[in-house]
Amino acid sequence: LNMTERLIYIGMSADIVHLGHVNIIKTANKLIAENKADRLVVGLLTCEAIESYKRKPIVSFENRKQLLLAFKGVETIVPQVTLDYEPNIRQFKPTFCIHGNDWNDPKSAQYATRQKVIDTLAEWGGKLIEPEYTKGISTTDIIGEIASRCN
Repeated sequence: LNMTERLIYIGMSADIVHLGHVNIIKTANKLIAENKADRLVVGLLTCEAIESYKRKPIVSFENRKQLLLAFKGVETIVPQVTLDYEPNIRQFKPTFCIHGNDWNDPKSAQYATRQKVIDTLAEWGGKLIEPEYTKGISTTDIIGEIASRCN
C-alpha cells in the first residue's frame, strides 16, 4: 500500500449487481478522472457481514468479487467482514468514501454506521460522498419482484 496514494473506499454487498452499483462505481471513476483520487478500493461485504443486517446473500463472495472485477476502475477488492467500515477505512485511510444517500435516514439499518464513517474519515480530513440513491432499484426489490412472479 502506497501511503501517498489517494484512495477511494466503497463498501458494498453487490449481491445482485444493478444500476445502483454502476452509479456508485462511476462516481469513483469520475473522481479519478478529475485527478482528485488515484485508486478505488472496494470493500466487499462477506456473507456473514451481509447476513448481520439483511439476509443471506444469493451470490457467493467469490462470484460477487469476480463480477465487480469486470467493472472499469475496479482492480482492488478487499473483504469487509462487518457492516462497520471502521477497520477497513482505518487501514486504507481513504481520501473519499462513497455510499448512496439512502443510509442518511434515522430509520436506516446503516444510519449509525454512516455517522461512524464520517467521524473516522474526519481524523485525516477524508470526505464522505453521497450520490443520489438510484431510485426504484435495489437487490431487495429485485428479489421481491422475482418472488412475486413465481406464484
